Amino acid sequence: MTLPLNPAFAATEPPPVMEARRWIAGKTFSADKPLINVSQAAPVESPPLGLRQAIADAALNDPQAHLYGPVLGLPALRAEIASQWSAAYGGAVRPDQVAITQGCNQAFTSVVATLAGPGDEVILPTPYYFNHKMWMDMAGISLVALDTGATLIPDVAACEALISDKTRAIVLVSPNNPGGVEYPAETLAAFRDLARARGLALIVDETYRDFDSRHSQATGGRPHDLFTDPAWDEVLIQLYSFSKAYRLTGHRVGAIVASQERLAEVEKFLDTVAICPSQLGQMGALWGMQNLGAWVGGERQEILSRRDAMISGFSALQGWKLLGCGAYFAYVEHPFDLASDAVCKQLVEDCAVLALPGTMFQPEGSPAGKRQIRIAFANIDVSGIAELFRRLASFRP
Repeated sequence: MTLPLNPAFAATEPPPVMEARRWIAGKTFSADKPLINVSQAAPVESPPLGLRQAIADAALNDPQAHLYGPVLGLPALRAEIASQWSAAYGGAVRPDQVAITQGCNQAFTSVVATLAGPGDEVILPTPYYFNHKMWMDMAGISLVALDTGATLIPDVAACEALISDKTRAIVLVSPNNPGGVEYPAETLAAFRDLARARGLALIVDETYRDFDSRHSQATGGRPHDLFTDPAWDEVLIQLYSFSKAYRLTGHRVGAIVASQERLAEVEKFLDTVAICPSQLGQMGALWGMQNLGAWVGGERQEILSRRDAMISGFSALQGWKLLGCGAYFAYVEHPFDLASDAVCKQLVEDCAVLALPGTMFQPEGSPAGKRQIRIAFANIDVSGIAELFRRLASFRP
């Protein structure tokens, strides 16, 4: 007997990173050519010692660390985010406009759940982050693809042409996953104005904000001015993750910055799926925010140096075209006649390189997706990047 299956789940593609891992299952790689894994955009090293000690101390000595906490997160962490965001973005964010979630994916799913239901539409620029598409597929929400072309920067006029009476939100990711590009402040402002004029939510996922090159300018430049709008919470919903900057991937800590009214609806969703975020993870995130500013700055400089190495490497790699590069990602066009999924499988066999094909970031049948590959360089340093280019230069599928 076959048990029932929600048809929306049956129609949803498997998780791409898990699919790619199956390409290397059971394989062994030689000592002189170990696997270069550029498939996943997450740090694999442990958090700094001080942060680990803070988590251990809380686990041993704080009874509250093992109990249910507030559904929307620890008040101290919400207040710290509000304070630091207000300073960083030059606007006003209150603690009651911040919620903590079990990672940024949960932040996205909970927000979209409050905005749209079966039959509604949400606009996503392509290439898109695959987990965003997966959630909408499972929820019966139609993804409306906004092609970003060769620049990977979405165009507001093209977006406006896609809006229908079923549209509920526009989703932007900057710095972009998978494209790596940093959206100009004026682009984000134009999308904010469009969303406001059409009564839509603008969701801006800034998971990789800590690695935005504009944060490292001597002037203290910020990536956008959206929070300087006194009525920002009428239209803007920002998402954030602690996984990348503080290496807290396993602790699952993310955040939503939105109106108090929107978060009251989000609370209903979160209470039914997790009750509360991880207490220990939140305590670690709070300690990190209060103590690791300089360390995160050093991490940003390291990622920016890797970005420079990727740009330099692709400028010298014949036939390949770099479309975007930033945060953890280089997004490229390959020069071969094969579709990108076949190219990536062959890269494993011939070069011991695991990358994700553009077919995982584009609608089914997309010609662009067949030419594109995402390379995540979070876990390979400059010398590892040099070895990556040596292997790509010799690759002939």
